[in-house]
Amino acid sequence: MKKLLILCGFLPGMAFAADNCAELRTVPDGVLTLQDVIDLGICRNPQTAAAHAALRVQRFNKNAAYSAYLPSIKAEAGTSKGYEKEHWNDWSYSASLSASYLLFDFGKRSSDMAETLATYRAAGFDYSETVQNFVYGLVGAYYELLNADADVKSAMSAQSVAKTAHDTAKKKYSAGAVARADVLKAETTLASRDLDLERAKNNREITKGKLLTKLSFPADQEITIADMESSIGSDAEMKTIDELISIAQKKRPDLLRATANKDAAWHKRNTAFLKNLPSVSLSGRLGSKDDNLSGVFSPDSEHINGSIGISVSMPIFAGFANMYGIRSATASYERAKEQERSTSNEAMMDVFTAYQNYKTAQTVLKQTDALLKSATESERVTSGMYKVGRSTMLDWQTSQSELLDAQKQNNAAKYDLYIKRAAVALAIGDIKAELENGGNK
Repeated sequence: MKKLLILCGFLPGMAFAADNCAELRTVPDGVLTLQDVIDLGICRNPQTAAAHAALRVQRFNKNAAYSAYLPSIKAEAGTSKGYEKEHWNDWSYSASLSASYLLFDFGKRSSDMAETLATYRAAGFDYSETVQNFVYGLVGAYYELLNADADVKSAMSAQSVAKTAHDTAKKKYSAGAVARADVLKAETTLASRDLDLERAKNNREITKGKLLTKLSFPADQEITIADMESSIGSDAEMKTIDELISIAQKKRPDLLRATANKDAAWHKRNTAFLKNLPSVSLSGRLGSKDDNLSGVFSPDSEHINGSIGISVSMPIFAGFANMYGIRSATASYERAKEQERSTSNEAMMDVFTAYQNYKTAQTVLKQTDALLKSATESERVTSGMYKVGRSTMLDWQTSQSELLDAQKQNNAAKYDLYIKRAAVALAIGDIKAELENGGNK
């Protein structure tokens, strides 16, 4: 879809870094756009922060794995005091410096490194999935608050219409044109609209609290968000299901993570095989020891020694540990392959379901648009007919109820379409933001 933005550069504190957003205690002033809310949420959310810390752990593990390609150097120093023939000897001192370097191990070191890199990639995809899921939740909470705001406005509009009906009925009753029953019916409708407005306001407060909680702010604070007035949902912006599946295979984090985990398991299996092969290492040692009874080093008493050599080591028997290690690694690889296949099946179903839901949401919005237009015109005509005595208060009450219901359905359909569009973006792994700025409206 043309207006779905790509997931890239999700790092905490993007837009609010200058304000130290993680330290904020109150919601920033002004009207916040969807992009503002997303940046603020990512900066403050503990779940994404924890996922980022887990990614850093794997990055450090990856960096540590490169040490296998470097020599290891060890320094030792010691002192000892011997006891012989009922007498303590003077202190003796020793120091040594040793180094070793793995020359050849039939690819085990490379296999270990490849496994570490695959694990690191899997952690990166896990972080990406965590962020995308969090962003999707924020998008949903954002649109739900906009929907709640729209319901409050609809309830206020319905209350205004009910007041007009009540005033009209009172005037006509005073003029003797209608029975008192019309006034009572209008009062009942007005009381019902007052109740609807209070319920809408209460629902808005709860919805606002949910969004604030996702932003890690107290639920009783205030937040002002910008409405989304872009025209979306046209057939032209939709890709085919095959195109969406193709995108998902390239970008969906859980698919990429499953593949990375399978690669890591494959390299781990290879490592288990290679453990049974010999390894060749180069080693060297330089040391000194002083047995001078005076305890003071001198050229005559100090002994310098050293060695250099090549060693070959190969496991012969380890209590069947290597054999079972190979079998375990092979089974883990088979499991990783099946998990990748299962993840792929689930991902394709997610894409198909999100696609169908979005198409349905497009149709529902068009239908509710027509319903709202019809209900608005019906209420207008019925109110006019009542004022000239050609319609009853019951007819007007019915048209008011139908209009309020149509407004609620249209509000829900409008913002549900945004959420369903975001669900498609999540399903294909391409949800940086659901944002249209003023230039795209």
